[in-house]
Order: sequence, then C-alpha cells, then structure tokens
Amino acid sequence: MNLLELPTGTLRESCTPVLETERLVLRAPQLGDAKAIAKLANDRRIAENTARIPHPYDVNDAREYIAWAKETRAESAFLITFDDDVIGACGVSLDEANPEIGYWVGVRHWGQGFATEAARAVIDYAFERLEFEALHSSARVTNPASRRVLEKCGFQWTGAGLGRVRALNSSVPIDRFRLDRGLWASLKSWGKSRRMA
Repeated sequence: MNLLELPTGTLRESCTPVLETERLVLRAPQLGDAKAIAKLANDRRIAENTARIPHPYDVNDAREYIAWAKETRAESAFLITFDDDVIGACGVSLDEANPEIGYWVGVRHWGQGFATEAARAVIDYAFERLEFEALHSSARVTNPASRRVLEKCGFQWTGAGLGRVRALNSSVPIDRFRLDRGLWASLKSWGKSRRMA
C-alpha cells in the first residue's frame, strides 16, 4: 500500500470494524450521518430510555457524538444501518473490569428485531475480537422491549438499581443484566456476524 491507497476518513473510523448481519451493517459514525442521527434521536421516547442522549437532540448534538466516537478510546461505537439508512446506534464500553453494551433504534424501526440483531453483532464482536469474559447491560424497568432484547441475547437478570438518564436529569429504576462467555458460546445458534473490514 502506498500513501495514495491509505483509507480515507479518520484513524478511528478506519480502526472501527464494520460488522454485517443478515439485514444490517454496523459501522463507525461519520460526519455525513449527523442529520440522520439527529432526526432519529430527537424523540423523547429514545432519550428517556438511554443514559446519555439529551432531549431535545439536534444536529450539533449529533456532531458532538460523532466527534466523541472518533476520538474515544473508552468505547467502540457503531451506527446501525439498514439498506444504507441509519436506523440507530450501539456500542460496547472497553472497560475490562465492567464492559457494557448499549443500543437504541429509531421509533419507526421498533418491533422489527433490529435492536436484537445489532446487539448480537456487538456481543459477538466483544467476545470474539475484544475477548471479554462477561458483558453487562441495563434497561429501564419501564422499557420491557429493551429487556426482551437482552433476554433474547442470553443476558441474565442480576438485580435492580438506579441509573442516570441525562434527558430526565435524574436517576431512574433499572434492571441490570450480565452475559458471560460460557453462556454466549452455548447460544451461538443465533448465527455469526461477519467482520467486513
């Protein structure tokens, strides 16, 4: 490879793998995605069920998220795309002591299995590529759909607690979940995601 063949985009973008599932492609956020992210994330139903999304959420918030995703070494962040359209986001923290996955999908894409499919791809990446021994996640007690996503992915309930929600500027009751490598390996019947880059 010579200098003319170097990948375009930032180093972070080129380091974030592209994950492909049966219907989805998970990839690094890019500046050109800001409007699509803002359009989806600017929904109170999304913000109130995530820890870090503010409400209202505008293009500047999306640009800040994209810049953070490119620079952070604390998390692998992915956009969820379906037919080349952004439909949500997901990621995994890189904290070896307590790695955690998170995800959200735009409201018009709810109920189609996209969150489960994306979460499974990130889980596979976390266990296969990052070699974690266990993963953690949480869901608001008022969000049974997210709880179902975690349960379909093999996560086991470990207890309840409080979690901070930026959009509400307060803490809310949450259910905590854990998935260990052994259980994940036994559940691999869900199919393997492919790493494209």
